Amino acid sequence: MLQYFIKRIIILIPVVFLISVVLFGISRIMPGDPVRAMLPTNLKPDQYQAVYDVMYQRLGRDKSVPEQYVRWVKNIIINRDLGYSTMFNRPVKEVIGQRLGNTIILNSVVNFFYLLIALPVGIKMATKRGSLFDNSAQVFSLVTYSVPAFFLGLTLIFIFGVTLGWFPLGGMPNKTLVGEGMPLIIEWARHLALPVTTLTIISLATVMRYVRNAMIDALSQDYIRTARSKGLSEKVVIYSHAFRNALIPISTVIVSTLFALLIGSTITETVFQYNGIGRLMFNAVMARDTMMIISMNLIFALVNVTAVLVADIIYGLVDPRIKLK
Repeated sequence: MLQYFIKRIIILIPVVFLISVVLFGISRIMPGDPVRAMLPTNLKPDQYQAVYDVMYQRLGRDKSVPEQYVRWVKNIIINRDLGYSTMFNRPVKEVIGQRLGNTIILNSVVNFFYLLIALPVGIKMATKRGSLFDNSAQVFSLVTYSVPAFFLGLTLIFIFGVTLGWFPLGGMPNKTLVGEGMPLIIEWARHLALPVTTLTIISLATVMRYVRNAMIDALSQDYIRTARSKGLSEKVVIYSHAFRNALIPISTVIVSTLFALLIGSTITETVFQYNGIGRLMFNAVMARDTMMIISMNLIFALVNVTAVLVADIIYGLVDPRIKLK
């Protein structure tokens, strides 16, 4: 296991290097001047040019592109410095750190509910293949998969926020106005209800069908017929034999969604004005905040690469037949 882990890490190093080169290259060909975006607009012409020159050198823009890249990587690895945000006039890591907790809270609740629903429903779809339940669930998954997240979110806002007035239209709980304890928890639940419902419904479509297909494939194997011929109960056959082997492809989806905690949901967070990583990325793109964009994309890439590594290791833990060498 340790040798396999080290080997995978070594293989991922050039992958991360190429990703960083591509992201840095894209940041340099993007339109707009990040130095001008950081400067105040009320400066006099002579002051403006002097301040511009100082800031230009401070950001290292006067260096060659390779030198700028080496400086950027050095600051990330040694100083843990992701750069300076022109949109907030603050270090990037401070801005991301403030929003990261909100995204983790939202997606943790979403992952809990959709896994709680998708796994048993997908298993039942496979065991009741061709039944009314299976057909209805497939229609539901196809419809929800086709509906854009922004449309579903706006629909829920109109029905439960505007028409019925049960939940806030968006935003975040105000700790100063609400206070501590149970009132704050209730307010968090009210603000999370609609975005959690939106993301849960969108996530169910893919995972339900994935679990169904994996279970159908597992239930068609010879060892399942052997288990049934031995007189084992259907529950033992399904959950102890079929589901254990179906976990190999399913674990890929589960791991990727769990690591999505750190990525956020751009469309949903923007629709509900939720101050998470996804909305931050959208605002950074709109404001052409170069360092924020490339830093967040680098983080997203590292999260995805880590998810692939963890999924590979889980394969060996779930199925002992897979040798990690």
